[in-house]
Amino acid sequence: MTRLVLGSASAGRLSVLRRAGVDPVVVVSDVDEDAVVASLPGAPPAEVVLALSAAKADRVAAVLEADIGTDCVVVGCDSMLELDGRLRGKPGSVDAARAQWRSMAGRPGILHTGHTVLRLRDGVVVARAGETAHTTVHFAKPEPPDLEAYLASGEPLWVAGGFTLDGLGGWFVDRIEGDPSNVIGLSLPLLRRLLADLGVGLSPIWRPNPIG
Repeated sequence: MTRLVLGSASAGRLSVLRRAGVDPVVVVSDVDEDAVVASLPGAPPAEVVLALSAAKADRVAAVLEADIGTDCVVVGCDSMLELDGRLRGKPGSVDAARAQWRSMAGRPGILHTGHTVLRLRDGVVVARAGETAHTTVHFAKPEPPDLEAYLASGEPLWVAGGFTLDGLGGWFVDRIEGDPSNVIGLSLPLLRRLLADLGVGLSPIWRPNPIG
């Protein structure tokens, strides 16, 4: 029985998988993201988020319970927004989120999501694949009262780029170019390809990971 393990606490990623017919095992990696980023000074955005996703997947694979690690795939993801050539992660505070929104309102940004998939058998990683997906997001200009209400909701503080597509932040996204699921944090088309690279089809993932 092949289980899919999501190495993320992201509600958005979990919802993407559940809407796609998979109820994964969730194991939070607790990787020190700042340390990983600091170890890659000057690296391009795609490399940074891919390294973060690999660190998360590796950490989760190392702590899996034996019965799950017997036959599973571990998915690690990390998303960051590129604006003016700089990566923007989770703002972490109202002031940081406000400043970030003031810099990106009315402009496009690129949402990068690194994906790393590990194939485990009998607790051993037997294969791995990784790639970064990119989606261009065109942001609206929120009216000041609306922005303040959004900040007060707390939603933008702990999400990549300080916005969501599938929550309150969706009001302030005019359009996107690319895969919408990538903006939420996990690209289904890319994950399908990475699973195929590891010899895992979708039906083995759907069957043992049912919804309902």
